[in-house]
Amino acid sequence: MREIYVEDWLLLEEETLKKLHLNSPPGGWFPALQLLSWVITESNLPWANLFFSPHLKSILIYTAWSWDPINIVPPAILSTLTSIISALPTSSLELMSVDDGQPTLGWPYFKDSFSSLILRCGPSFTDYDSPVPLSDAALDHLIHLPYLRTWRIHGPPPIYPTSSLPLVFPPLRELTLAEGATRGWLPLLRRLEGGASTTQGVTPLSKTKESLKVLTIEEVSDINIDPSFVFTIQCFRNLVRLDAGESCHYEYGNGKCNFKLNNDHVMELAMALTQLESLLLGRPCSENTCLTTVACLLSISIHCSKLEKLAIHFNTTNIIDDLRNISEDPRSQQLRPPQRRPLMSLDVDRMPLRLDESDLETVAKGMVDIFPSLKRCKGLERGWDEISGQIKELQEDSG
Repeated sequence: MREIYVEDWLLLEEETLKKLHLNSPPGGWFPALQLLSWVITESNLPWANLFFSPHLKSILIYTAWSWDPINIVPPAILSTLTSIISALPTSSLELMSVDDGQPTLGWPYFKDSFSSLILRCGPSFTDYDSPVPLSDAALDHLIHLPYLRTWRIHGPPPIYPTSSLPLVFPPLRELTLAEGATRGWLPLLRRLEGGASTTQGVTPLSKTKESLKVLTIEEVSDINIDPSFVFTIQCFRNLVRLDAGESCHYEYGNGKCNFKLNNDHVMELAMALTQLESLLLGRPCSENTCLTTVACLLSISIHCSKLEKLAIHFNTTNIIDDLRNISEDPRSQQLRPPQRRPLMSLDVDRMPLRLDESDLETVAKGMVDIFPSLKRCKGLERGWDEISGQIKELQEDSG
């Protein structure tokens, strides 16, 4: 047997589990097991090692308990789980994933046990996704694993003196900066890319710049999407998906929009990341104070010809004049490639739109001129629904 799925509905008598434990053969009950998917419950937790194998390649851990109305996990359970984690076999381990659906579990409690586990992982380890913060030593160990592909980071980075920066980051394909990570890791990435080369033309991020396809920044409320953000991100030129959070400071109740780019910054980013299929620069808010205008969409349309998903702030105060300026600027026509296809839906979310009835068609035509395949502008303001209706009519008339 190579795969086992221990679900929360799997119930075995305690006496049966004891017998299995006492009569376990030398190689364990599942010596060839390579994948363990384990939903932790109070009943199966003490017997988890029955499912261990030295050949385990993938370990998926989920939590499924509710102890009381505020979901406090008893200390005995935490202690037992710590012991189980410390005993997990890592000699063949390639993937470790821990679901963070139970924030009240107190994941920092497991920092030492998970750090110890990571330090035992060898070069075969490729994927780590866990809400548990790690020690500096464990983080540094992950950075130096030669084939690490997927990494979801919680917490700040290790502290590196200039004289001891990591030689080369691994060839990551997916990187996620989760809770507590964004504020520390983005400056470190800037520093690594701007620092001294280890050999001629090679920086600590040389491999990652070539390999990284997906960058997700979950905690966007902790940063500004500003020129320094663009400077940091634009070196990852093979990105297919850039997701910079869902909401800005304003949506979190801090009373200000954290989108600080202008049209030139957006153009710079679009010119650098031409392989993008999804670009989410925070959920557009209702403040309407950003410096970008609808013209920034044209830069994205021109340079990101594979784009299928887009969310970005732009100021709608003078959208009619801004669209007119685009149509009257001969440079915008000259720059457009013959084919700009995929984007069908633009996420405008809470962006306000105040237009006279006569202006709706003008905006709809302008948006289709920028994104020829556009079908709808997805927003909460009523005006966007009306724009989407106009766009639908235009597309039907042309097709």
